[in-house]
Amino acid sequence: MADMASFREALAAWTFGGGPAEPARRLADGLRVHTAVLLEGLSDSAALDTLAAAHGRDLAAEGVCVLPMGGAMNVGRYAANLGREGLGLRLAGLCDEAERGYYLRGWQLAGAEAADIHVCVADLEDELIRTLGVDAVRDLVEAQGDLRALDVFLRQPAQRGRTAHRQLQRFLGTKKGRKIHYGHVLAAALTPAHPATPLTALLAGL
Repeated sequence: MADMASFREALAAWTFGGGPAEPARRLADGLRVHTAVLLEGLSDSAALDTLAAAHGRDLAAEGVCVLPMGGAMNVGRYAANLGREGLGLRLAGLCDEAERGYYLRGWQLAGAEAADIHVCVADLEDELIRTLGVDAVRDLVEAQGDLRALDVFLRQPAQRGRTAHRQLQRFLGTKKGRKIHYGHVLAAALTPAHPATPLTALLAGL
C-alpha cells in the first residue's frame, strides 16, 4: 500500500538518482499531497511530528508531506521538483537563520511564498530551550535519565564560561541520535501557554 514514505523515496530517486518523475507524481496524486514541508534534518521532523500529534493532527492523512532533506543545501533541488514547475505543491519550511539563503533561493526556483519559511535564530533546539526555559529543559533531561551525562559534559573545560542555555544546546548535539530524541521530548513539552516558536508557527500554517 502506498504511503508517505513511498512518496519520499520516489521523490528522492527522482531528485538525486536520476529516476523518472512519474512514480513521485503518481504517488502524490494518490495520497492527495498538497503541501511539502522541507526540513533540514531528522530532529526537526521529530519535533514537528510530535507537536502535530499533540494537537491531534495526522499530517500525512491531511496531505502534508514532512520531508527531512539531510541538509539545507538540498532545498533547491527538492523545491524545484516540488514547486510550480514540478508537482505543483505548496511549500513550507523550517530552517536556521544561517541557512535562510538556501531556502530563499529554493523558494524562488519553486515560485513559492517566502512567508512560508519559518526561521530559527540559531537552530530549533535553541528556540525550544529559550521557550521552555533552562530549568524546565534540565528537568526533562533528568526525566530522560541523561542528567549524569549532562553533568559529565558540563565539567569539560570547553563548557566553562558558556551560558547554561548554550551548554544545554551543545549537549543535545553531542551524541548520535540525541537531537532526534530531544526533538520529540522538547516539542512534547510545549503547551499553549508558551510563547509561539517557529515550530508552532509552522504547524499553525499547515
